[in-house]
Amino acid sequence: MKTLLTILVSTLLLVCCLNKTDQNKTDTLDIDLKSESKNLFKSITSLPHANLPENYQQLNNPANITSINLNDEMSDKSVLGKMLYFDKGLSKDGNISCNSCHNLNSYGVDNLSTSPGDEKKLGGRNSPTVIYASLHANQFWDGRAKDVEEQAGMPILNPVEHNIPSQKFLVNRIKGIEKYKHLFKKVFPNDNDPITYKNLTNAIGDFERKLIPISRFDKWLDGDDSQLKEQEKKGLRVFIDNGCVSCHNGIALGGQTMQKFGIHDNYWKYTKSKKIDNGLGDLTKNINDQYIFKTPSLRNIEKTHPYFHDGSVKDLKEAVKIMSKVQNNTELPDEELEDIVAFLKSLTADVDKKYKE
Repeated sequence: MKTLLTILVSTLLLVCCLNKTDQNKTDTLDIDLKSESKNLFKSITSLPHANLPENYQQLNNPANITSINLNDEMSDKSVLGKMLYFDKGLSKDGNISCNSCHNLNSYGVDNLSTSPGDEKKLGGRNSPTVIYASLHANQFWDGRAKDVEEQAGMPILNPVEHNIPSQKFLVNRIKGIEKYKHLFKKVFPNDNDPITYKNLTNAIGDFERKLIPISRFDKWLDGDDSQLKEQEKKGLRVFIDNGCVSCHNGIALGGQTMQKFGIHDNYWKYTKSKKIDNGLGDLTKNINDQYIFKTPSLRNIEKTHPYFHDGSVKDLKEAVKIMSKVQNNTELPDEELEDIVAFLKSLTADVDKKYKE
């Protein structure tokens, strides 16, 4: 009896020891993953203009912080930009606004492969989300605009999109609206003629720069370990080890480089695209620029389907599978694909309701 008791006690001690060892190993892996992630990515809260609660960095569980409060209230310029963003008067026949294709009620997109313009003509490429766009190095799939201010002015004059005939046409229209006369003068008090096309696009850009909500992944990077589940951390590990971070890194997890889509094989074989898009090559007419597109940010990728420059793929798991194959020449097992998708969902974050119409 005594011998049996001794064996039981010894077994219990061994199990406890093994469990403790396993826990220590898990804790070490988590610390290593966190450390590596902080080198590869950055939290939204690291932005120099972030105005967070004074005790944010001391909070172990900042779960109630959902967005960066850049100002207690939106500035007059942002208010003007928001009005313009939602105004269908920025299209020739008054059928669409900026929000029509970049709907802030659905994470800055319309979830269509390509978007209908003022005359219901479809654009040639998928409308990317406007949320976090200000963090990108350039704008549009071919990178032809340097920032959100320049980008804001281009669709307005595009005959397939807003179809405004000229800058002068829109400026004259805006000058005939009393509320805009007052607001432009208030926002640009030193301008003799404050209602200009440049001021209009600058105001829209200022509003768009507010659209940078905090995700669970940001909170995890900031120290709240409860924000990521085990599968999400596994997915992050696979995401890093599979080389996805070579393009999808930094604060926006992408949006910083121009890359060829289809390094190891033609992308359209997998996306089943109806049209082969030359990407940057159409802009430069340089054969070496064929199939080069801006690397999209992966923030809110769960909500911004369909995927790729032509919106050819609706399922996120399938999109990850295609990217792994044509970019890294790797066929990931189903479990790892699901783990990556789980991680990507931790990047989902909605903007504050005050930015919505």
